[in-house]
Amino acid sequence: MTRRLILGASPAFAFVLTMGIVNLFADVTYEGGASINGPFLGMLGASAAMISIVAGAGEFCGYALRLASGYLADTTGRYWPITFVGYGVNLVVVPALALAGNWRVAAALVVAERVGRAIRKPTVEAMLSYTTGTLGTGWVYAVNTALDETGATLGPLLVALVLAMHGSYRTGYAVLLVPAALALAALTAARIIFPLPARLEVGRTAPAMRFTRAYWLYMLAGTFFAAGLMSFELISYHLARAGLVTGAAIPVVLAIATVGGIVASLVFGRLHDRIGPQVVLIAVPLSALFPPLVFLGSFPVALLGMGLWGVGYATQDTLLKALIAGVLPEGRRNFAFGLFYAGYGSGWLLGSIATGLLYERSRPALIAFSVAAQLVALAVFFVATHAARADAATT
Repeated sequence: MTRRLILGASPAFAFVLTMGIVNLFADVTYEGGASINGPFLGMLGASAAMISIVAGAGEFCGYALRLASGYLADTTGRYWPITFVGYGVNLVVVPALALAGNWRVAAALVVAERVGRAIRKPTVEAMLSYTTGTLGTGWVYAVNTALDETGATLGPLLVALVLAMHGSYRTGYAVLLVPAALALAALTAARIIFPLPARLEVGRTAPAMRFTRAYWLYMLAGTFFAAGLMSFELISYHLARAGLVTGAAIPVVLAIATVGGIVASLVFGRLHDRIGPQVVLIAVPLSALFPPLVFLGSFPVALLGMGLWGVGYATQDTLLKALIAGVLPEGRRNFAFGLFYAGYGSGWLLGSIATGLLYERSRPALIAFSVAAQLVALAVFFVATHAARADAATT
């Protein structure tokens, strides 16, 4: 009875919704933790450069290792076991930060959280791709991202509540054990209800037979875009150091930015299905406006900048997935997602190292680097959208 109720009229949408609920609780956990990682590392003695490098190393591992997990999933076909391992690592290490005795241990746990995400991300994206023939590529990833980002909004607010009640950072991490357990319970339900997500496929949802020119150009553009999209760890460190936001309010700022990302994800997803990949040419310029607003402005201006930073994350979490899903090679979906994210993670690592070092030396240079990287990405995206049309015409 429960299974029939969940499936309803559209099994494809039910699967997207179920995995979205998993990701909602998962995001409550690790985005709640991410909202205080920067100040917590700083409290333990880490410098701004080290905080940015740790965040960049975590993101690099979180993207680069997707290549290996994607290849393993395609080779073995064991989507669900790989997914469970990834979520397990991804979620358990966040409350474990409550026990970290120094910044090095905390940094290792921050990186480990990203590693867990790397293990499960390609399999989840590939399983979702089987529903795109029914629901539309942009809408599938927009709905999933919107639920992701809802969790990413609630997580920081939960931590902010803990801090407002005079709890410590460690207490905030410990509380996140509850949503971590709920995420794993929802994942178990998804596995029981949808043991073979490939059966949800309608039509041909992997449109290419090989890695196309558009795929490689999207990967290059994503690499530049990642280099310019800074981590919240560095931004939160700046907001606290500049005295723009008190420690307890920093998670609220992340939550506000995330709400903007939710709206942007749904809008961009619909636009992608209506006008195609060209929507990225609207999203990237908006994202490129955030660095000067965040790092040079007063609190109201910085808050506006955080909204545009949320647009950047919506571009990352919705549009880039939709673009890659539109050029997936048949039989290599997991590997294709993993390979794309390996390039993206490389850009994130290099960008994090550069922005972390520049923050200590020159804020204008940091801003120029971030904006320039995103504008280069915009140019490559422009070429890639034309290549995608040309590739589609020849298939």
